[in-house]
Amino acid sequence: MTETVKRYFEAFNAGDVAGMLACLSDDVAHHVNEGHIRVGKDQFAAFCAHMNRCYKEELTDMVLFEAESGTRAAAEYVVNGTYLETDEGLPAAAGQIYRLPAGSFFDLSDGLISRVTTYYNLADWTKQVSGAG
Repeated sequence: MTETVKRYFEAFNAGDVAGMLACLSDDVAHHVNEGHIRVGKDQFAAFCAHMNRCYKEELTDMVLFEAESGTRAAAEYVVNGTYLETDEGLPAAAGQIYRLPAGSFFDLSDGLISRVTTYYNLADWTKQVSGAG
């Protein structure tokens, strides 16, 4: 099952939303960091469109983990990004560069991702793009 997760992240780094969607079940549950659960590929695609408008990101230093059952996986990585357009409720964007650790957790079924949960430290990100500290 980690092959599906690898393809998902390869598509992410390539900016290939269609490739990411191909790795997801139709009823995927997307647990957004500091946000609501979005269900379905349409909601996931809308989230990606928003993210691609506001941020340019590449994930590096990827480590993948898989549960013995093959139904769950996790990834730890570093987000290397540029803040392109101001996101509602967040500091103003001016092309700030940021780098922060993050992790994602997955449920897998029938070779597809049925849940994606992503975590990162929003306070760290805010500090980096605000130039504080």
